[in-house]
Amino acid sequence: MSARRPAPSSNGHASAVRHLRRVDRRLREVIDAVGPCTLRPRRERFAMLARSIVAQQISVAAAKTINARVVELVAPQRLSAEALLAVSPARLRAAGVSQQKAAYLADLAARVAGGEVRLTGLARRDDETIIADLTKIKGIGRWTAQMFLIFALGRPDVLAEDDLGLRGAVQRIHALPAMPSKAEFRGLAAPWSPFSTVASWYCWRSADLKLIGGPRRG
Repeated sequence: MSARRPAPSSNGHASAVRHLRRVDRRLREVIDAVGPCTLRPRRERFAMLARSIVAQQISVAAAKTINARVVELVAPQRLSAEALLAVSPARLRAAGVSQQKAAYLADLAARVAGGEVRLTGLARRDDETIIADLTKIKGIGRWTAQMFLIFALGRPDVLAEDDLGLRGAVQRIHALPAMPSKAEFRGLAAPWSPFSTVASWYCWRSADLKLIGGPRRG
């Protein structure tokens, strides 16, 4: 009898991987195919939110180009609330930012610089409180706030049920005939808790790597 394959792990995700392999046999195959989880929190929290606003409803390539131009506008400073407030709407428009998104960026910068929305000292604040604060900002909805929880704060149990890419990955992993509804998705993902974030990362990676075939039906 062959020895059981060790659970891939990296960056402190060993407990999450062990749990997910135990509770979801279909996700277990994805974990084995993808390898170690390399998810790490990003340090530049304000910049992440600003980039997410710019990237809305445009292609990945266009978002990358425009975000690079916005960074150039504040250089040599880093992209911060204070630095962005010093950039005029006209200069943002010249960089390719739409008028509406320029207004969203101004609202983000003003609220963060003024202390109305805090991006530091969040360790003791629960996920829903942070989401409620972030969604006060024009142009930031629940999904963007959840991505902030995952990729900026490293919160362990975030389940973004509005993410169509995530639900599509679950459809493929579980070999479902159609994309699961939000309620169906919550049911399938319930065993992942309290490590829904790492599970979501593996689902996203399965799509990135085109691991589209779900495990064989028994």
